Amino acid sequence: MSQNLFRLLIAYDVVDDLRRTRLAKLLESYGDRIQYSVFLIDLTAAQEVRLRKSAIAKIDISVDSIVFCRLGDAAGAAQDRLEFVGKRRPTTDDLGFVL
Repeated sequence: MSQNLFRLLIAYDVVDDLRRTRLAKLLESYGDRIQYSVFLIDLTAAQEVRLRKSAIAKIDISVDSIVFCRLGDAAGAAQDRLEFVGKRRPTTDDLGFVL
């Protein structure tokens, strides 16, 4: 049985350097950093639950924030919902694979 992947855009504002670094490392383990504090991640519903729980545990909710934005199916329209202007970081979608 295949699991459907959806695309999640995550942005954060974390005051403390150590908390910010820990959150960034967590998010990098799941997907691509597309801006300094913005990540693009393809994941299953179960992975999203784990990621949200881990991410929330790494911040201080009294002063930090995380925005989770579902963009839709990872293998479809989600790619068309982002427009980059200027220099952009390469993402997993940009990589070509040779078999």
